[in-house]
Amino acid sequence: MSALPPAIRPVAPGSADLATVTVIMEHYVKHTVATFNEIPPTADDWVQRHADLAARGLPFLVAETAGGVAGFAYAAPWRQQTAYRYTVECTVYLAPEATGQGIGSALLTELVDRSIAAGCRQMIAVIADTGNPASVALHRRLGFADAGRLHAVGLKHGRWIDTVLMQRDLTTG
Repeated sequence: MSALPPAIRPVAPGSADLATVTVIMEHYVKHTVATFNEIPPTADDWVQRHADLAARGLPFLVAETAGGVAGFAYAAPWRQQTAYRYTVECTVYLAPEATGQGIGSALLTELVDRSIAAGCRQMIAVIADTGNPASVALHRRLGFADAGRLHAVGLKHGRWIDTVLMQRDLTTG
């Protein structure tokens, strides 16, 4: 018997969504090199990020399963210069116990769709090369193409880490 697919929905302001996002991200900051953050964002940081993205008309989503919020995804400005205003960077994180269940694929698919609806034209993924190909494979399955590699650009937990850049044209569907 298969589990029900996750419900992908926008973060609900004033709900427990951002508290769960805080806990999920804290795990990745403290225990992995998947993010280059070295200090976990606080719940207040997430409230501010959500408000900023909402003001820009950009999506911030959660995946909800029977067990609660199992992951999150958002599209944020790629760079601050105005010429980049139609290009976004995607972010997707899952609760550690929620990996390998198709939740990341569901989140990223909906994030792409909502970014297109928001008028975005290009989506960039900056993926830490941790030796685990799952994130690159996920992005490839959803139409992202390799765009480059930045060598040894992050130092975390005593380890130099590359980033893989991937890009998806949102104007082709």
